[in-house]
Amino acid sequence: MAQPEDRGDDRRDVATELKSLAARLGEAERYLGMDDLRRRKAELEDEAGRADLWEEPERARAVTTELGRVGEDVNRFDALQRDLADTEVLHELVVEAEGAGTPDDGLGRELDQSVTELGRRVSALELQSLFSGPYDERDAVCEVHAGAGGTDAQDWTEMLLRMYQRWAERRGFSIELDEATEGQEAGLLSATFIVRGRFAYGLLATERGVHRLVRMSPFDSQHRRQTSFASLDVVPFLEDVGDEVQVDEKDLRVDTYRSSGAGGQHVNKTDSAVRITHLPTGIVVAVQNERSQHQNRAKAMQILLNKLAERAREERRSELDSLGSERTETSWGNQIRSYVFAPYQMVKDHRTEVETGNVEAVLDGDLDEFMEAELHRQRERGSGG
Repeated sequence: MAQPEDRGDDRRDVATELKSLAARLGEAERYLGMDDLRRRKAELEDEAGRADLWEEPERARAVTTELGRVGEDVNRFDALQRDLADTEVLHELVVEAEGAGTPDDGLGRELDQSVTELGRRVSALELQSLFSGPYDERDAVCEVHAGAGGTDAQDWTEMLLRMYQRWAERRGFSIELDEATEGQEAGLLSATFIVRGRFAYGLLATERGVHRLVRMSPFDSQHRRQTSFASLDVVPFLEDVGDEVQVDEKDLRVDTYRSSGAGGQHVNKTDSAVRITHLPTGIVVAVQNERSQHQNRAKAMQILLNKLAERAREERRSELDSLGSERTETSWGNQIRSYVFAPYQMVKDHRTEVETGNVEAVLDGDLDEFMEAELHRQRERGSGG
């Protein structure tokens, strides 16, 4: 079929789009605190240039790591400003050529492509501006747990694990599966995994809560519709939380066991899997993918300390927020999202009202729209909107 001619009269309203992009970029500059970031970049560059910096290797690594992050943010924003200015000049050239009666189709196509790409990059910058928590940039320790629904819930837990694995792959994050406990007939009772990548925690924290599945059960001989539940819990992963929390060895029960069955499909089968129970809180952490019992125990302790540190932070926040801003709970009554296969197909987030009919795409890791909508909701709620 012949394509319509790309004439100036038919072209999108580029002038309005460019004005909108400039306004959005200015808003992101304010939220990101670019002036403060530029000052911090200069301070870090001065410190990184000190001749004696590497006499304190730990401090040197911290400085160079922060400089890399801050420098990346400043450079990305400055490049966006430059490219927006260049695109505005390109737009003026296109308008002048059309006004002179000598439109240049090549310039017009270049302008359209440039505006589209700028929109994508500004959207990515806006997403970053939504992160405000002290640990949002960190890696994330995640746990999925089967809830009500029997075998269907255990199968649903395994589906959720795959969904987050696919999401991590899409974003270029790495994922480390530390433990998976098999279900009685199928699926998983639980799984623990770490997602590594910048803003992994900030993004995945929006998924914390209960996920509800409605489908015709493949485990029911009469193929009846079944509702089942699984939850996701997320805490930031910090390499060292020793300053935040101390654990007495007498408060720990350490068990070793062998992984097998369905769980073994996900992680290494080993005789040295370790489960640590923190007796005062009842928090349980299991790790089974490392090569030795010692390594499994070390990783389990690291995860446990992060969970205890987050629990302490939550208690402090609870005290400060006793007058009560809304918080996300992971009780079974709080279903953040429903995934419906029958009698119709839809995924709906109950906090933001975002929904889609493409359930398979969501289960294949297409979660960004849900995450971004929840981040926007949290910002509006935090600003009193």
